[in-house]
Amino acid sequence: MIPTDADLNAARELRRLLHRTPELSGVEVNTAARIAAEMTCLGADRVETGIGGHGLLAFFEGAETGPLVVLRAELDALPIIERSGVAHASEVAGQGHLCGHDGHMAILFCVARVLARARPRRGSVALLFQPAEETGAGARAMLRDPRIGNLRPTRIFALHNLPGLPLGYAALAEGPIACASRGMRLTLQGRTAHASQPETGLSPRTALSRLLGALDTLNAGLPLEDPEFAMATVTHCRMGAPAFGVAPGEAEIWTTLRTLRDDAMARLCARAEEMAQQTAHSHGLALEVAYDDVFNATENHPDAVATLRAALDEANIPHGPAGQPWRPSEDFGAFAALGPSAMLFFGSGENHPALHDHAYDFPDMLIAPGAQLFLAAIERALSSPPGIRQRSKL
Repeated sequence: MIPTDADLNAARELRRLLHRTPELSGVEVNTAARIAAEMTCLGADRVETGIGGHGLLAFFEGAETGPLVVLRAELDALPIIERSGVAHASEVAGQGHLCGHDGHMAILFCVARVLARARPRRGSVALLFQPAEETGAGARAMLRDPRIGNLRPTRIFALHNLPGLPLGYAALAEGPIACASRGMRLTLQGRTAHASQPETGLSPRTALSRLLGALDTLNAGLPLEDPEFAMATVTHCRMGAPAFGVAPGEAEIWTTLRTLRDDAMARLCARAEEMAQQTAHSHGLALEVAYDDVFNATENHPDAVATLRAALDEANIPHGPAGQPWRPSEDFGAFAALGPSAMLFFGSGENHPALHDHAYDFPDMLIAPGAQLFLAAIERALSSPPGIRQRSKL
């Protein structure tokens, strides 16, 4: 099963259309509808929509019952102004596909075109298009839907493009490959006062200043590969109202906590909360702690990695462990609850603009090797002897 020039041209056209019309996490209405329409037009045996929000599944069934292989791509874009200068740049103000999810969808579309012509002999393939990856909410929301939660795939695969690696090089390794992270919001509550009489209030200014410095001490200074790697990045802080006549009575700090493993994240959160509680108490302030954008660590299963390695060799794609693990987070790891899963990273070019950069644009040259890899992995996963994990009948 190999994509034709027509497949690749259609995938490039779809990718650029998606790039021009990005939608943010949780509101991927038109993106999901477009993908669902494409899957239906290709003749997918079943298309399930509205999963975990705007997620969808497209099934391509073989003649014989057998294993299920799932491939995943993301639907959402970012709240970032694009300044790539490409002809197909975003037409939506302040939003852009600056992480490459448009390219990931195009790769699965290319795979779908091939499967539409040549179904697997046995087993089935489900193409999963996930909403809200950028917030960490999408995978868990999809898993709460029985149409996903009841599946038992023999393999689950995904890829992500990665600037900084040579174009077309595949980074693949077993074990932890993407960090756990979560956004911690600390709110310090005191009492406002007139700016001419600040002594009558309770300002969080000193506590805010001390906490900003204290949070830096959470950075462990260890290499990313170390199980105790820990990182804290202050991303936002605010104090009081923007008014000259009011001494502040409230402040807020946003910090992203990051670790290689989930158990280390639990310890990092406990340390950060204890530090914040002690600082607030010593200044007579009330403290509220909240978390957003929660990502678990993503770990690759050895069996799924072995399948991908063999597929990379078959497709003559250079590969190795370079670039693994990486600091960013991925909610793909949540799908490991369904079966053996693995994600690899395709190099976008050593000098390519970074992910989430204003100038980023997905390299169309990655569509062909990405589709070839997935098609080879499908053949290998479905040709294995029948096992415990069989296709679910929904």
